[in-house]
Amino acid sequence: MADSIRDKHEPVYLISVAARLCDMHPQTLRMYERMGLIRPKRINRKNRLYSEADIERLRQIQRLTRDLGVNLAGVEIILDLLDRVEKLQQEIETLHAQMEQMVQERVEQVLAERQTLPARIVREL
Repeated sequence: MADSIRDKHEPVYLISVAARLCDMHPQTLRMYERMGLIRPKRINRKNRLYSEADIERLRQIQRLTRDLGVNLAGVEIILDLLDRVEKLQQEIETLHAQMEQMVQERVEQVLAERQTLPARIVREL
């Protein structure tokens, strides 16, 4: 990753900046943190720093509550389900990569075994 590209989980925004980016009051962000909907990084047990991923999550909460009329209990359930889906997708991608590697290794093994077969048998294959 290039130095100029920041990790989306790197905490960089103070609460006032995060609130402004999401068009929310800082107290709303504090309430979401108390509810466990968002988990900003704590500096010196007092200051909160929000990452780009946190900003995305806050905007998602905003869409659910303002645009779709979902209450905060529903938001909590939806976000939990979305988190689970994301973890499952990551697991599937990992398993897929492992299966591709296993298939490639098996193909290479079969090709190597084929080269050791007598010429007569190879012609029949």
